[in-house]
Amino acid sequence: MKALQIAASGMSAQQMRVDVVSNNLANMTTTGYNTRRAEFADLHYQQLARPGTVAAQDGTMLPTGVQLGLGVRPTAISRVLEQGSLSQTGGDLDIAIEGRGYLEVTLPSGLSGYTRDGGLKRSADGQIVTSDGYPVVPGITIPTDARSLSINAAGEVYAYFSDRVEPELLGQFTLSGFTNEKGLEAIGSNLFVESPASGPAVVTNPGEDGLGTLRQGYLEESSVDAVREVTELIKAQRGYELNAKVITAADQMLSATTQVR
Repeated sequence: MKALQIAASGMSAQQMRVDVVSNNLANMTTTGYNTRRAEFADLHYQQLARPGTVAAQDGTMLPTGVQLGLGVRPTAISRVLEQGSLSQTGGDLDIAIEGRGYLEVTLPSGLSGYTRDGGLKRSADGQIVTSDGYPVVPGITIPTDARSLSINAAGEVYAYFSDRVEPELLGQFTLSGFTNEKGLEAIGSNLFVESPASGPAVVTNPGEDGLGTLRQGYLEESSVDAVREVTELIKAQRGYELNAKVITAADQMLSATTQVR
């Protein structure tokens, strides 16, 4: 009886689905977080009689055959590339990306990381860094006597001083785009790294080559829809219960078999 293994694979799949939903709900307030979705596919089929097989009795062809499915398996946990709503913060170093693209940062290992979390900070030496202290590429340093900052849609950073009328251009943020954004590897802390599936980063100025623009004083909120996630949670719970009932029924059938005299 294969029902036990098939139902067990279904319970395992629904458990993974619950894990993904719980992670989404845990990140409801994470800046720039994209909803994840668990995707599944059916397992191999046992071909008891292949479609199109010629029956030996009269030579007729079987129109459908007998194919017994062996369960379900996970295929991917993919990101839903849906931009979250923008929340106004008023911070000089808070920037939201309107459209596609990622900010590039330098990780402690020297590799490049990518993020949509625009809650930037100022380090002790005036350099613009992420909340974890990773420098944003290209490196921009804010003078100690700067009164305020202005970041336009093209990513140009201007500093205003008390003793000058004209602002000073400190540098320009760039954005990185990927052929397959879903192929980026998440490493936590709102960061991703390039992978063979994502393709190499294409770096350009905001607003060019199909990438988005920057908006100062705003942050991108999480794209998690709490109502949709709770609905998914209920569906996963019901699916888990139904697979558990299959195991119970299979156990009862096996018990009846062993009690035959």
